[in-house]
Amino acid sequence: MKILVVGGAGYVGSICVELLLDGAHEVAVFDNLTEGHRRAVDDRAAFIEGDLSDREKIEAALSSTRTEAVMHFAANALVGESMRDPSKYFRNNVASGLNLLDAMVATGVQRLIFSSTCAIFGLPERVPIDETLPRRPINPYGESKLVFEKILRWYDQIHGLRFVSLRYFNAAGASANFGEDHRVETHLIPNVLKVALGQKPRVEIYGTDYETPDGTCVRDYIHILDLAQAHILALDSPKSEFYNLGTGGGSSVREVIDAARKVTGAKIETVERPRRPGDPPRLIAASEKIERELAWRPRFQSLEAILESAWKWHQKFPSGYGD
Repeated sequence: MKILVVGGAGYVGSICVELLLDGAHEVAVFDNLTEGHRRAVDDRAAFIEGDLSDREKIEAALSSTRTEAVMHFAANALVGESMRDPSKYFRNNVASGLNLLDAMVATGVQRLIFSSTCAIFGLPERVPIDETLPRRPINPYGESKLVFEKILRWYDQIHGLRFVSLRYFNAAGASANFGEDHRVETHLIPNVLKVALGQKPRVEIYGTDYETPDGTCVRDYIHILDLAQAHILALDSPKSEFYNLGTGGGSSVREVIDAARKVTGAKIETVERPRRPGDPPRLIAASEKIERELAWRPRFQSLEAILESAWKWHQKFPSGYGD
């Protein structure tokens, strides 16, 4: 297929691009490079620098590449920032997303894979989180993703735009060529590995008194290659649908740090901080639905396997993409 990957210079998008190309798809990347990196774009893909706020630019990109399907990763995704600047999140994640949908309708592109988030569920009533739970976001980031999911339903009904929305929490790990490099790094695993590389003195543990086995938050870490594979399988979905993605298990902050010590051989100093507002004790996604309907299976269940892939990439690119 001819696929336009919007946000394809970012972490998840870049590795999806790599796997799509390995699968003989023809891929173009559309990205404004505010969060992504030009060096993260696979050399085999065409690259178009542009912003979804520019409706004419995205429509021209869809037309010139003769796109048959779109993968949409372009979004702002920092929960704390969304609480300080909700306007940015609704403008970029909703309004600019509408430009993409309208451009798709105008050019006759009728298939979209959307990178959503389990943050749409807010503080879940139970874990693992399946698709039947109420959707009650507790921050503008999660709300912006939920609003866009609702818009997708109407575009399917009215315009016949078929979509699959994939919801997940903690993407982690790397391929041999591409990895995680955010300009503002808030994720635990890359921050732990920065300590192992000697780039940070210690890693912060926010909250040690949760009702979990070791008192620290438990999260569901999914290997980036498994995540990318789910997006590719979604291209063949016969219907519009929403799927949660997870491994069915979870790891605490302390377990991640201990595993990183084992993988890297580094001491990795820590410092304990107070809880952050709104951090639930456990967030784990259930993925039985996508396993049943699209035959998706996570191949990398081991936290150490995830960390090993990330560590190899960070050793190879200690300064990230360097831009």
